[in-house]
Amino acid sequence: MIINGGAGAGHDEQAVGDLRAKFASHGVDADITLANSGEEMIATARQAIDSGVDTVVAGGGDGTINAVASVLAGSGAALGVLPLGTLNHFARDLGIPQVLDEAIRTIATGRRVQVDVGAVNDRIFLNNSSLGLYPDIVRHREKQQHRLGRGKWPAAVWATIAALRRYPFLNVKLAVDGAEHARVTPFVFIGNNEYIMQGLSIGARQRLDRGKLSLYVAQRPGRLGLLRFAFRALVGKLAQERDFDVMLSEQFDIATRHRHLRVATDGEVTLMKTPLRYRIMPAALTVIVPH
Repeated sequence: MIINGGAGAGHDEQAVGDLRAKFASHGVDADITLANSGEEMIATARQAIDSGVDTVVAGGGDGTINAVASVLAGSGAALGVLPLGTLNHFARDLGIPQVLDEAIRTIATGRRVQVDVGAVNDRIFLNNSSLGLYPDIVRHREKQQHRLGRGKWPAAVWATIAALRRYPFLNVKLAVDGAEHARVTPFVFIGNNEYIMQGLSIGARQRLDRGKLSLYVAQRPGRLGLLRFAFRALVGKLAQERDFDVMLSEQFDIATRHRHLRVATDGEVTLMKTPLRYRIMPAALTVIVPH
């Protein structure tokens, strides 16, 4: 087990002891590492795979799950998920319980399924990737936190205001299934499989095993529309937006006039070389889910 030291119930050694006892009550002997960085999570997961472990549990938010899954994808080892973050989109879409005791029971007694993984250049994503407004907000939020010592949400508000002042738009060329599409947009959203865009389950995914990426390109809005996009991006609900051009494909390229572009993958922002090459990796990851 690899637990994010900064996420929810996994923040100290006492909590680790409690987790170990809970797993023991289900007959599971859990070897738990309390990791303090993404690099430590990845290194611990690699060590586990190299030693022949067939189940690795990740405890934290979507970024933590992504870090561990980046090692497990294609290995055959199973991923167990303890949703200790704020949003937990991956766990929710797979029906994994959000209550800790029930999530532990799922890991101990659940079934193994294979799900798709998205990839952009050399990074994977389990939920989505995005360009434009959201990566810009995250970059400025981190500056606010590190330089001015502001909390995450106050920093996010100031970062959103800064992004809106610039009224940012991207000029992108999308190469999809042999056709090229030129767009001027504040936001490009790429999902691992298709997001539901209507009804009561809007913003969720029914399946993660259909072998398709979903590409949503925001139509060019005015300032009020841009504010709506920014708010939904900030709270992790941009997939609920309806003002998108939508395309489905197994792979596509995105080119811009910039040599490098900030790209978000499951909420983490990386500077990547363009063009961006997106692809789906069918059934690349084994995950433990409820029966």
